[in-house]
Amino acid sequence: AEILAQMREEESARAEAEKAREKAIEEEDKYEKALEDARKEIEGKTDEERDDMMKKIQELETKLEDAHKERERATSMAQITKAGHVYVISNLGSFGEDVYKIGMTRRKEPLDRVKELGDASVPFKFDVHAMIYSDNAPELENMLHKKFDQKRLNKVNNRKEFFSVQLDDVETTCHEMGYTIKFTKAVEAREFRESLEVES
Repeated sequence: AEILAQMREEESARAEAEKAREKAIEEEDKYEKALEDARKEIEGKTDEERDDMMKKIQELETKLEDAHKERERATSMAQITKAGHVYVISNLGSFGEDVYKIGMTRRKEPLDRVKELGDASVPFKFDVHAMIYSDNAPELENMLHKKFDQKRLNKVNNRKEFFSVQLDDVETTCHEMGYTIKFTKAVEAREFRESLEVES
C-alpha cells in the first residue's frame, strides 16, 4: 500500500512538473515572438521612441530568461521525481506543544500540500517551521524519521508522521546532514489563539 501510494504521488508530481514545463515553453514562445516583433518595430523610430522600445526589449529579455529557467527547472523536476521538499510543521491547537509533523512533498508549490493538510481533518491550520529542498527528499525524510523514531506519537503506524520532539533537535539534525536551513521557531497558531479569545 505504501509503495502504491508513493507511485501515485510520483506520477502526480511528474504530471504536475510536465504541465509546468509545457506552460514555461508556451511562455518562452510568447516572449520570443514579442521580442522579435519589438526588435523589428524599433527600426525607423525617433530617438525618444527608441529609448522606450529599448526598455520594452530589456523587459522582454528578462521575462524570456525567467521562462527559460522555469522550463529547465520544471524539466528537471519531471525527470528527477525524487526531488522535493521535506517540511516540518506544527498544529498547536490540534496536537499541543512540541509536536511536529515531518513529511515530504514533490509538489512544485510545497505549501499547497501544507494547506491541504490544514483543510482536511484538523480544526486549525498548520504553522510551517521549515521547508527543506532536497534532490532526494524521500531519503532525507526517512533519515529524519529514523533519527526520531523513538519520539513517534503513533508507535504502530509509521505512516503517521507526528513526533514529540524539540524543534532545536530537528534543526541540529538537519544541519548535521548538511542542510543549512533557517527554522522558524515561532508558533503563530493564529486560528487557535483567536478561538481561545472568542471562548474567553
